[in-house]
Amino acid sequence: GGRCAGKCGTGGQGKTQAVVMSEPKSPTPTPGDTYKGWLFKWTNYIKGYQRRWFVLSNGLLSYYRTQAEMGHTCRGTINLATANIAVEDSCNFVISNGGAQTYHLKASSEVERQRWITALELAKAKAVQMQAESGQGGECRNTEIQSTLRTLNSKVEDLATCNDLIVKHGSALQRSLSELEGLRVAVDMGEKVKQVTERATLFRITSNAMINACRDFLSMAQSHSKRWQKALQTEREQRIRLEETLEQLAKQHNHLERAFRGATVLPPSFSNPALGNKGGVSGKADASDEDDDNEFFDAMEEPFDELSLASNPESPQPLELEPVRQRRTRIPDKPNYYLNLWSIMKNCIGKELSKIPMPVNFNEPLSMLQRLSEDLEYYELLDKAAKSHSSLEQMCYVAAFTVSSYSTTVHRTGKPFNPLLGETFELDRHRECGYRSLCEQVSHHPPAAAHHAFSEKGWTLRQEITLASKFRGKYLSIMPLGSIQCIFEKSNNHYSWKKVTTTVHNIIVGKLWIDQSGEIDVVNHKTGDRCHLKFAPYSYFSRDVPRKVTGVVTDKDGKAHYVLSGTWDEKMEFSKIMQSSKGENGTEGKQRTVYQTLKAKEIWRKNPLPEGAENMYYFSSLALTLNEPEEGVAPTDSRRRPDQRLMEEGHWDEANAEKQRLEEKQRSTRREREREAVKAASAHPDTYQALWFEKIDDPVSGETLHIYKGGYWEAKEQGNWDMCPDVF
Repeated sequence: GGRCAGKCGTGGQGKTQAVVMSEPKSPTPTPGDTYKGWLFKWTNYIKGYQRRWFVLSNGLLSYYRTQAEMGHTCRGTINLATANIAVEDSCNFVISNGGAQTYHLKASSEVERQRWITALELAKAKAVQMQAESGQGGECRNTEIQSTLRTLNSKVEDLATCNDLIVKHGSALQRSLSELEGLRVAVDMGEKVKQVTERATLFRITSNAMINACRDFLSMAQSHSKRWQKALQTEREQRIRLEETLEQLAKQHNHLERAFRGATVLPPSFSNPALGNKGGVSGKADASDEDDDNEFFDAMEEPFDELSLASNPESPQPLELEPVRQRRTRIPDKPNYYLNLWSIMKNCIGKELSKIPMPVNFNEPLSMLQRLSEDLEYYELLDKAAKSHSSLEQMCYVAAFTVSSYSTTVHRTGKPFNPLLGETFELDRHRECGYRSLCEQVSHHPPAAAHHAFSEKGWTLRQEITLASKFRGKYLSIMPLGSIQCIFEKSNNHYSWKKVTTTVHNIIVGKLWIDQSGEIDVVNHKTGDRCHLKFAPYSYFSRDVPRKVTGVVTDKDGKAHYVLSGTWDEKMEFSKIMQSSKGENGTEGKQRTVYQTLKAKEIWRKNPLPEGAENMYYFSSLALTLNEPEEGVAPTDSRRRPDQRLMEEGHWDEANAEKQRLEEKQRSTRREREREAVKAASAHPDTYQALWFEKIDDPVSGETLHIYKGGYWEAKEQGNWDMCPDVF
């Protein structure tokens, strides 16, 4: 059991003891025994493994949240007669009945796991035998019913014959009695009386036969009626069980559909989440279990008015006078050039990577400005937020938008190009999507980019991000500094939030994989509403699924109104809170908050990657279009950057040479700027001023950041770029 302790633990210091709570001294199971004990059951992608009380009896494995529930609330049952039992490792095993139900279970030790496996295999063998006998019994019952029906049919025929005879002899007796009444001569009396007596005797015999036949029929019918009623009751109970099973299957099917793209849903037993999902882990979802710290109960099915806007039809759009531009759907496949990352990174431990030149072999053919623009892939969330009448509902959409910006990073292990000072990138999707976006590199050391996007749907997004990155030996940490702001024109609601830390793992050996971790507070500065989002870091010992995100939306008084849950690389759901209360203490001594909610609704889902994305740097459909050449863009636009273009085309050696030339040119320009500043006796040796943005103090958020000052789109319309610096 000792060698399982780490694997079976729930993560964190002191938590492994919580797992070793099954019954190590349980007797070895024997055929026919009822076997009980604690096991950890994988529930779903939000809650991970949960401790449950399992009972094995009569070929059925049932589980309950607590032992006290055994008398009234069974959380699930699986029939072992049709189940498959598989051992995964020293502590873990799986029970499945062909897909409809799958239990991923974890024991506290290898010994305890083997006790359960023995009990389950014995119970399964007995259940299979009983099922076979039940099948033979069914054939016998069918034969018996056919024989009974034949007997009853024969009795009915006897009754029909008796009826005919009674009618015949009764008529004859009636005629004889009539004739007897009409006799006048005493001589004839004796003969007629004799005839009447004979016919009366026949009538009595026939009547007795009729009575006996009726008695036999009634006796047999009553006898078989009880058996048939019992059989009917059995059939009725089986039908009810089938209906309940069908209902469970429907619920599981619904959960499977909602959690289908489960490559992100990994059991904690996986050491590397980059390896993908474990045979449909999303099918492990268990709707009956709750989170340790927060419990959510579906209260009712009715949709709530505030959140129905997502399904409202859009207002009619004016007819387009010219067709929308068709954008590219492919770029050249990534060449298979090998270069040992560790050979370069080993000298960079603890250093700021933005100051260390890196070959393009570790890049992707996009700049950081283009990566920032990718945040707009799910701009529809802001469109819906702009239409919201409730600030709390609007907060849900803004929070989902903040999470969606990380979905593009899950497989994107390539480093974006560091933008050159003065480099810009425009994303003009006004005709297709209703927005325009502009980014500019406003500082080189530290590297900082300013971003401004506005939409005709009534929202403005702006951000200034400075990246700080440190190489820690095994992993690379990227800490985005600065903030993002979103302003809605109609309500004047002003939101701000920051980004979480990005970590690139397996720098030394293994496949690179990305994780996002930290907490985000999305704040509405006008109303005081707030959404606290938690990005759970991946941990081998954690019960949480990788890439998990949870959040609670509260008003200015701290009252919770909505909960959000999901993963940052797949989807988010939200539920309206109908009632909240304090529950019992959780596993870490924290008092749990119990939320009673309406049925969860999906608010965001990641778009599928285009075909062949694995050969194109795992770019999304939007990312594939970002570096597509366009006429009329500024000469400082990232699309015009030669080293990035060469890399996209597969000419990596030429791209590395061009990258060195551009970086040396930038250093030379900086030295010249510093000399000019010294001549002018400036207090700041580097007096670079951004072209399209200016630094201001934002009175609403209290932050200092670069704000778009205008002029870019007017310059583009006029085709006048004389003011642009010589960047490339």
